[in-house]
Amino acid sequence: MTQNVLTVSEDGPVRIVRLNRPDALNAVDEVLHTALADIWSELDADHDARAVVITGEGRAFTAGGDMELLQKMVDDVVLRERVLDESRRIMRDMIGFRLPLVAAVNGPAVGLGCSLAMMSDIVIMDASAYLADPHVPIGLVAGDGGAITWPLAMSLLAAKEYILTGDRIPAKEAHRLGLANRVVPDGECFGAALELAHRLAKSPPQAVQDTKRALNQHLARAASGVVEFCVSAEYRSFDTPELRANIARFAEKGG
Repeated sequence: MTQNVLTVSEDGPVRIVRLNRPDALNAVDEVLHTALADIWSELDADHDARAVVITGEGRAFTAGGDMELLQKMVDDVVLRERVLDESRRIMRDMIGFRLPLVAAVNGPAVGLGCSLAMMSDIVIMDASAYLADPHVPIGLVAGDGGAITWPLAMSLLAAKEYILTGDRIPAKEAHRLGLANRVVPDGECFGAALELAHRLAKSPPQAVQDTKRALNQHLARAASGVVEFCVSAEYRSFDTPELRANIARFAEKGG
């Protein structure tokens, strides 16, 4: 591997996680997906860390799933099982993650990118950024986070509309709906997120971490009731003709 697709750097007690495939708008390929599944336990073992910021390198938070990976998951059921098991781990480990996590959404946050943001504790978005979960329009069940987290952050009716249509949610609308804490001028979300992370890092760690755990019990209970159905349904959707046709059309257009 010539590039570290997920980087972690230190700023005092704050750890900065960057999705690092900027030429691909940080689309999640097989390597990056595995890294996102592993990173939370690694950070959890960092006893000097007090808060974390997650963001994307370049112009995007993440453009979502890499189409080449989706094609591989259509053809290779063993890979499909592994990637979807990693999806379970990402949800489980992010929900159980002990440190306060601030998402700096510096551009499009699509598919898994939405899930990464929504399973963070605080979301700060650049003004031109947007959220979108296009699972359903391309033929996939929205099984890796949106169906679990969105109804807890906004009304169930609004969650249904945006998940079933896959429509983009601009930053201003995301804030109105409750999917973002703040919207800042373009280029400022990372600085705002880092400043807030340092503020949280200065708070008494046991008070911060156990209060976060208490709050996330609501999310954990919601996830436990639906995650197995979501993931198994998403697994089955890889065998549908609609998904296969959509991936083929994308490949014909040259990605």
